[in-house]
Amino acid sequence: MTLDREQVLRSAAALLTRKSTATMDEVARAAGIGRATLHRHFAGRDALVKALESLGIQEFEAALDAAALDEGSCEEALRRLVAAVEPSAGLLSFLVTENQLFEGDEVNEGWNRLDARVSALFRRGQERGEFRIDLTPAWLTEAFYGLVSAGAWTVQVGRVAGQDFQYMIVELLLGGARRSVEQ
Repeated sequence: MTLDREQVLRSAAALLTRKSTATMDEVARAAGIGRATLHRHFAGRDALVKALESLGIQEFEAALDAAALDEGSCEEALRRLVAAVEPSAGLLSFLVTENQLFEGDEVNEGWNRLDARVSALFRRGQERGEFRIDLTPAWLTEAFYGLVSAGAWTVQVGRVAGQDFQYMIVELLLGGARRSVEQ
């Protein structure tokens, strides 16, 4: 029987997005394989997290491509991006909290590519007068990641309905927390 590496990674991602402290034994059980088999493919948790990082970057890049960020208004592009990233939001949420991925000199270049593409959307929105200019594109990018993570978590634990994921993120990001006078 050949091991489907991607299925193991997806099983690991599903578990780790629910329980970030899961052991390698728990990951192996979730993937339906033995611990020894898991260790033959991933020498330890660090190797597993690095493989998940590659998968997450690949999925987020695909979401960015699908969102067609350069088409239409920036608000529409942001809405498409949130919709496209929703299926992998849990994995991204897990990854952005894994400090080991962002420490030292060996940070995966993929993160910089992702940041640049999201920041470019916010910069374009600012240049076109669609987005606030008092917040930097870098900050708006980090806020986007934070809201996607928070949305994934609150849906996962049942505090909000899954159908509200996109609405909550886009509306808070675009409108901020300040209540407008018209409401």
